[in-house]
Amino acid sequence: MKLSITANLDYWFADPTDVLLQLEAAAIPEQTILDAHIALSQNTHFARIAAQDGIGERTWLRVEGRLTIDYRATVAVNRIAHDCQSLEQVPMHLLPGETVQYLLPSRYCPCDQFHAFVSDEFGALAGGAQVLAMRDWVRAHIAYVSDVSTALTTAIETFVARQGVCRDFAHVLITLARAAGIPARFASVYALGVKPQDFHAVTEVFLSGAWHLIDATGMAEEAAMAKIGIGRDAADVAFMTSYGPAVMNAQTVRVEAV
Repeated sequence: MKLSITANLDYWFADPTDVLLQLEAAAIPEQTILDAHIALSQNTHFARIAAQDGIGERTWLRVEGRLTIDYRATVAVNRIAHDCQSLEQVPMHLLPGETVQYLLPSRYCPCDQFHAFVSDEFGALAGGAQVLAMRDWVRAHIAYVSDVSTALTTAIETFVARQGVCRDFAHVLITLARAAGIPARFASVYALGVKPQDFHAVTEVFLSGAWHLIDATGMAEEAAMAKIGIGRDAADVAFMTSYGPAVMNAQTVRVEAV
């Protein structure tokens, strides 16, 4: 599948500010960047650096005043979608080293506090079947409601409030999977079918020796996602991290099938 992606950001910074961006689709084997262009307003520093686990790139900026970013790309998604139902959990003592960090508690995903719940609710299942049951539980028990969570909302708070947006759905599913001993990480993506269109957050789980994308909101299919980057949770892969006050003037994202 080919996706046409457009993202336009317009922000204001009253003082000189360091800004870390991660909003370009990643050039990785499962997707091909057919064409891409990013245009930024005047800045005093621009440097590309590798993103987490080598998936995608981050960009350091030093800005003051108005910052505009216009990004467009055409991406061919080559990812092979698997039926997770039949995928097996890798025993923890056999997990490769790079997956271990995705078993551990992180800022938004305190999985160590969910062991009893996961055992009681999903203990009769294993592997992909268990992850899909967790996904279905999240969809059934958490309502998608805009503007009810903040940048500080953790999986525990979403679990209690039973409402949130895509990042909250992803955080809860990540937390449940980790509590079951399945490595899970946060993936930022451009995805077809997301309403309202925006940067989208999904979960990626490690099963049968590979990573697999799962959208707990049910809005997007694995084959229609262009991955931007991954991390332990949303803190690792924000599209913009500002190390100073920032004001958003406007922001739009559009994803269409070519």
